Amino acid sequence: MTIPTCAFGLALLFTACILPPVHAATSLRAADLDAFDARKRTLRLPNNQVLAYVELGNPTGPVVVLVHGYTDSARTWMPMLPRLPARYRLILVDLRGHGGSSVPECCYTRLDFAYDIKLLLDALHVQRASIVGHSLGSIVAQTFAEYWPERTARVVLIASTGGRPPGAAPHAPTYDFAASIRQLREPIDPDSPFMISWWDSPTPVDPEFLRRGRMDSARMPLRVWLAILDQSLAPEVAYADLQSTLPRLKAPALLIWGSEDPIFEDEVRTTLRTALPHAQVRIFEKLGHNVFWEDPEGVARTITPFLDDAGR
Repeated sequence: MTIPTCAFGLALLFTACILPPVHAATSLRAADLDAFDARKRTLRLPNNQVLAYVELGNPTGPVVVLVHGYTDSARTWMPMLPRLPARYRLILVDLRGHGGSSVPECCYTRLDFAYDIKLLLDALHVQRASIVGHSLGSIVAQTFAEYWPERTARVVLIASTGGRPPGAAPHAPTYDFAASIRQLREPIDPDSPFMISWWDSPTPVDPEFLRRGRMDSARMPLRVWLAILDQSLAPEVAYADLQSTLPRLKAPALLIWGSEDPIFEDEVRTTLRTALPHAQVRIFEKLGHNVFWEDPEGVARTITPFLDDAGR
């Protein structure tokens, strides 16, 4: 494959250069996926964690950090990348335990993840950034904004949660992913029924993109799956913790969900909306947990003007 050179040079490979516009059912070429993976760098942080990341776009533009979800990697943003303006400096991270980053024995709380990102931005001499997170990544983005408000321009939380309402009786979720994960055994089969459903989508998504995601997830040690579940996502741990710090989030926020999201249903969305009464909200009808895969153009069109307002 010959990769065309853009105005800002091949060294700053951006989606406008090598990736065709992507719609929900449009293929991502294997060569594009390979080219993205080849862009990944690693950096050892002062806390001795090695964080993998990809930088794209304008090196002097507004910084936007994209934080992936549970068992994903920076590649998860590829369907939406061609729709984001090349004027941004995008920093796409692999959270610890994921992708090309360190896989430590501990620790996997939301603050551990957020602190890694803070140290990465320090190392890259980024003083202020907008943070876009999906699912677990949205919880990490929220945490970053709560603990380092002076470093946070704007926050976009995709498929996020404010936790179960205080005092609410537990009920069986539509998709009890936690119970299924606790039944996993190693080696994890990327083509098992669980993994197929874990990477499923109500709207067609490129199968090679999903296959690579399943392979990445299956390579994660089961102890990491369980540590993240226990320390960051389990209701008995995470929900009260989320409620306790949400009042700290002062940055302008945009909340995005798919109406058919089976993981974070309406009950746990409402607590986030209540805690952030001034946040903008966009619901994508008939879409699921990964709205930026299912309607990448629509999500990019929603977040771009919101991010652009940070500079006004």
